[in-house]
Amino acid sequence: MKAIRAIRLYGKFVSMHLRCAMQYKVSFALTMLGQFLTSFSALLSVYFLFDRFHGVEGFSFSEVLLCFSVVLLSFSLAECFARGFDRFSVIISNGEFDRILTRPRNEIFQVLTHTVEFSRLGRLVQAVLVLCYALPTSGVYWTVDRVLLLVLMVLGGVALFSGLFLVYAGFCFFTIEGLEFMNIFTDGGREFGSYPMSIYGKELLRFFTFVVPLACVQYYPLLYLLGRDTSFWNYAAPLAGFVFWLPAWLFWRVGVRRYKSTGS
Repeated sequence: MKAIRAIRLYGKFVSMHLRCAMQYKVSFALTMLGQFLTSFSALLSVYFLFDRFHGVEGFSFSEVLLCFSVVLLSFSLAECFARGFDRFSVIISNGEFDRILTRPRNEIFQVLTHTVEFSRLGRLVQAVLVLCYALPTSGVYWTVDRVLLLVLMVLGGVALFSGLFLVYAGFCFFTIEGLEFMNIFTDGGREFGSYPMSIYGKELLRFFTFVVPLACVQYYPLLYLLGRDTSFWNYAAPLAGFVFWLPAWLFWRVGVRRYKSTGS
């Protein structure tokens, strides 16, 4: 029952943020358009690369677009609904986190509901369009298990990027200000995900498998979808995105225990 009430309450917060955003419809539409065009440059770079070389590490243009769209879709959803963690440095520096700790709701839930950036869905529109193109042209024989795997890739990616935003917020307990190096794994992860992770070499592939498991929600399940390696581990790899939340949550809890009130 508590989970159902929490979901209903979260839905009310999301509805509230949407109504606020729609008070300025032109601004909202232009911001979404800006997000769409900004990420469009990454798509153009993929297009021009394949226009010149026609293949990367044995992957075709449509196959690369499949992983490109999955990562962009995951990142867009995470950035939209977990934006509160990305802005946590403001919450902690102005003393608002003190008020969060005095409320009966979980602090992670309150930070999640603090900010919902619907304008970030401009990237999601592009991701959906690219995915619609890649699905029939990638050569994947779509069966029920492959469709489920595709959904799991997206959800695992959302969990992974949300976990990275949580780690970013956790650092704010120690530094007050957010650390920009985390953008290497958030925005950088989105850029790295434009291509199958194997093209970056074995060392980076290991890093993005065992430290920040981006390859587990992108490269390994892609091999399964394309029929190149249909092992169980490749199918289950996107679950690593959810598992990543455990160390991220533990790091957050260490920060919460260390936190001292601003006195405001």
